[in-house]
Amino acid sequence: MSQKLLVVDDEESIITLISYNLEQSGYQVDTAMDGQSAMEKAKHSSYDLIVLDLMLPEVDGLEVCRQIRQEKIKVPILMLTAKDEEFDKVLGLELGADDYLTKPFSPRELVARVRAILRRLDYAPEQVQDDFKKVIGHLTIYPDNYEAYVKTEQLELTPKEFELLLYLTNNKGRVMTRDQLLNAVWNYEFVGDTRIVDVHVSHLREKIEPNTKKPVYIKTVRGLGYKFEEPPGT
Repeated sequence: MSQKLLVVDDEESIITLISYNLEQSGYQVDTAMDGQSAMEKAKHSSYDLIVLDLMLPEVDGLEVCRQIRQEKIKVPILMLTAKDEEFDKVLGLELGADDYLTKPFSPRELVARVRAILRRLDYAPEQVQDDFKKVIGHLTIYPDNYEAYVKTEQLELTPKEFELLLYLTNNKGRVMTRDQLLNAVWNYEFVGDTRIVDVHVSHLREKIEPNTKKPVYIKTVRGLGYKFEEPPGT
């Protein structure tokens, strides 16, 4: 069965362009031209990925993204924007978007981004694909199911947060630079914006650390990056 995508944009010509190219690539495509319709469809239908424009009438893409995550819908979100300010990128990722694509873009690039996101969800990383679970301290990770728990409480992680967590735990005890994490988890140069890594690390800490001000799992190595450690006494 082909994967089903939701494309949200208020310009009919862009909707047509994106839909045509995604359908030619084998995907089923549903569309919405405003934020309210997008939220209703996301809540009542099951999608493998949402392509979401930032600038929408009435309810903008950031608010759509925020409400989708508030509803605990874990669908990956590729956000489109005509803007190129760092603020918009970071804010979108803070609200739960998984990736960004700035207009104008080529249809080939968009399809490649969609495929990359879905491919990361379809396959567990090579290092752990045969493992049933990973246990570090009070943290338990099930790579094949894209699930993680602190003690018995399941974590609400976006796909990108889970990918980052898995990569960090696969490299436990090693210092990983922001550029290394950016390239490994996002699979391409994200225009050199390593703040995206910091945003996701901050989100992970909020969800896995007993005290975010004194993290025991994800340690900051000043001037270099981050290191995942086994908590003492566990």
